[in-house]
Amino acid sequence: MSSSQSPEPLEAGIAGQRKRRGIYLLPNMITTAGLFAGFYSIVAAMNGRFEAAAVAIFVAMIMDGTDGRVARLTNTQSEFGVQYDSLSDMVCFGLAPALVMYEWSLQYMVSVGWAKLGWLAAFIYTASAALRLARFNAQIATAEKKYFRGLPSPSSAGLLAGLVWAATDLGVPGSDLTYLVFIITIASGMLMVSNIRYFSFKEFNVKNRVSVLALLAVVMLYAFASIDPPKVLFSGFLIYAISGIVYTLVGIRRARRSRKLDE
Repeated sequence: MSSSQSPEPLEAGIAGQRKRRGIYLLPNMITTAGLFAGFYSIVAAMNGRFEAAAVAIFVAMIMDGTDGRVARLTNTQSEFGVQYDSLSDMVCFGLAPALVMYEWSLQYMVSVGWAKLGWLAAFIYTASAALRLARFNAQIATAEKKYFRGLPSPSSAGLLAGLVWAATDLGVPGSDLTYLVFIITIASGMLMVSNIRYFSFKEFNVKNRVSVLALLAVVMLYAFASIDPPKVLFSGFLIYAISGIVYTLVGIRRARRSRKLDE
């Protein structure tokens, strides 16, 4: 009798192993959609369609903010999903923005005799994004929830994509903004690997009750953004990038003042 029943646990164990080896479809489909948007951004930039390239990066940002939340809501988190999301972020927010900036503006540094500085700035941004993601993954268990250490790579990508979209919308070619683009590209990369703290907004709970005025403010924000998305998005990411610097400087000043009082 025992011999006739022995295959059942064995078959159940094999089925369980097969089940554990699979991946969750829904969150990884969203991650793949974001990865496709980042890839499309590169292809669009190579074909001179810079507005579409910038918009594709923002689409990738939406997908990046959605896949994790969907995984948590559906209880489909996995280590595979975490690693896949990180690799997708590298393409969408590390490689794509750098190549878009190079194709749009940095390549024209050859006209001033600084051709190598153009692709060097793009590489610095890409390398900084890789370092930022690696540091985030290594410190995710001990990192503060309230703050990010360094400018998040999606926000840095949003700053560059917003600049391209706003300038294209205004009819300003990238060749006229070469020096500005060079500075912003390198500065964005340096901010990603810096120790400057940025608010993460992770403690913001959408399930809490809010006043009617707060809801009205959100509606007005959406209405304001719909009036001129390129300029609003660029301004928003620029303000966020500067806010971390201001917050850090204020914190340093307060720390020095407290030390003087203690002395």
